[in-house]
Amino acid sequence: MSTLTIAAVQYDIQWLDQPANFNDLAQLIENHFTDHAAADLLLLPETFSTGFCINKSNVQEPEDGGLALAWLKKIARQYNCVVAGSVLVSHNDKKVNRFYWVFADGTVQYYDKRHLFRLGKEQDHVEPGNNRKVITINGIKILPLVCYDLRFPVWCRNRQDYDLMINVANWPAARRHVWDTLLKARAMENQCFVVGVNRIGADGSNTPHSGGTTIIDFTGETIVYAADNLQQIITTQLDFSTLEQFKDDFPAFLDADEFELL
Repeated sequence: MSTLTIAAVQYDIQWLDQPANFNDLAQLIENHFTDHAAADLLLLPETFSTGFCINKSNVQEPEDGGLALAWLKKIARQYNCVVAGSVLVSHNDKKVNRFYWVFADGTVQYYDKRHLFRLGKEQDHVEPGNNRKVITINGIKILPLVCYDLRFPVWCRNRQDYDLMINVANWPAARRHVWDTLLKARAMENQCFVVGVNRIGADGSNTPHSGGTTIIDFTGETIVYAADNLQQIITTQLDFSTLEQFKDDFPAFLDADEFELL
């Protein structure tokens, strides 16, 4: 197995202000790569360009691509890496919470959020995705998840089809302990690396977010962690040969229960 260098961006999303978010992110990313080596994968939080404004009917990108997707393509090309983050995209009479993965050559893959946040009435405005996706980068297989998906272990279960789980979120500070706990649980139960990317600051409903952006190994140990309430990019290189060796030494996955998603 190969290595993968990951950079995860924790920042304060400006509510409904795409130009400000694009400018702030571009500066944050530029400053980071001035002092750090190139990354293979650059990760942004859920609804990175607008905030979690699901009930704003006019806030949605066209399915064939809008400003956010164009900006992702620009950054991917500029830094020669894969850039990933979620965007609200028009779909049928509603929208989807689409987790875009944009490659340096302009190729685009995506996963649509499956589990919609009932407490926030996301289901009233957003359609759930139906397809579990695995994205491959440098031979590494990645399961993409968006925020509330993290609470559903059956959907997340590793059927030996991925090496790395990535969740991008707008996870509120009030339930921060759940975020911290479940990220580690998913890493241990699925014998995989896990990356959680969360925002900071208050959204348009004045809901505070404290961050908790982190990269965790397959034993549940934290590799790197962003400071609370601070705009920061964390980075590390993951060596997937260590995961392969761990699973050889402790093959718990061989005793996993069979199941089928309906």
